[in-house]
Amino acid sequence: MRLARRRLLLTSAALGAVGATSLAAPAVAKPEKAKVVLAVGGKSGLYYLSLTIAERLNYFKDEGLDVEINDFQGGAKSLQALMGGSADVVAGAYEHTIRMQQRGQPIVGFALIGRGMQLAIALLKDRAAKVKSPADIKGMKFGVSAPGSQTHMLVNYWAAKGGLKPSDIVAIGVGAGASVIAAVEKGEIDGISQTDPSITMLDQKGLIKVMVDTRTMKGNQELFGGSMPAACLYAQPDLLKKTPGTTQALANAIVRANQWLHKAAPEEVAKTVPENYLLGDPKLYMTAFTSVRETISPDGVMPDDGPANCLKFLAEGDKEIKPDKANLAATWTNEFVKRAGQKT
Repeated sequence: MRLARRRLLLTSAALGAVGATSLAAPAVAKPEKAKVVLAVGGKSGLYYLSLTIAERLNYFKDEGLDVEINDFQGGAKSLQALMGGSADVVAGAYEHTIRMQQRGQPIVGFALIGRGMQLAIALLKDRAAKVKSPADIKGMKFGVSAPGSQTHMLVNYWAAKGGLKPSDIVAIGVGAGASVIAAVEKGEIDGISQTDPSITMLDQKGLIKVMVDTRTMKGNQELFGGSMPAACLYAQPDLLKKTPGTTQALANAIVRANQWLHKAAPEEVAKTVPENYLLGDPKLYMTAFTSVRETISPDGVMPDDGPANCLKFLAEGDKEIKPDKANLAATWTNEFVKRAGQKT
């Protein structure tokens, strides 16, 4: 166990040097590929708010990019689009870089959106009364954004705390936003693992009881022992190597959006996002945003403890993940966001 821990620490410490020679972009580089197809799963969630802000405030256009955003039901679907060649880049959970490396299919993250997971697991009120520990959720149906997404992995992680296997629970894809509300109101599921503002809205309606909460940095510290990298931009290595100017432009836009969100008033945020994001209640949306704001990365940089915490999280919820085979340094580069920070 000490040897495995030492390996985790060594690979995490190596992140600062990732990409210094092979992936670094020139100091000034125009996008080689102006048209970019970006896949995301559940764009309306606060989990991906920086992406929406970069789009709505024309930060991508300011960088010379024409970004086509394709919104899928969940992160697993957007990952499939990347690996299938129909998307150039993904806004998705960092954990996918580790998972795909274990399958021999490398992808690299390069701009962090969330330094905290920003998810919560909740049970419908009548089901919650029967659950005293994670062991009691055996056989229950959980609404996740899509099977295989981080929302699903969080349920697996919680189930493992009760000695359960992933097959002991049922994950049902319900998307994000309004479709989550509908699934709960119809009683089609026993619980959910989701992003805000859906969790806050259902909680205020008295329909759910939150059991696991990572929407604050305190919650991430308590559950994972530190930061937990969540949404980020990731791509196959060729995008970073062959089109570093395009990669830099994407990173510039996301870092700029992150910084805007740390300074903006909640009212400004609510006015900037599409109206359907508000789920009919602007005040509730602003409350939810205020609660998760601290989990948004201020600079796009991967925290030192993030990759190792994520690997441990995956390994505890999925026995197919082998920590001793992970090369965390190959899953991330801070080179582009550091340069973006110098620009902004």
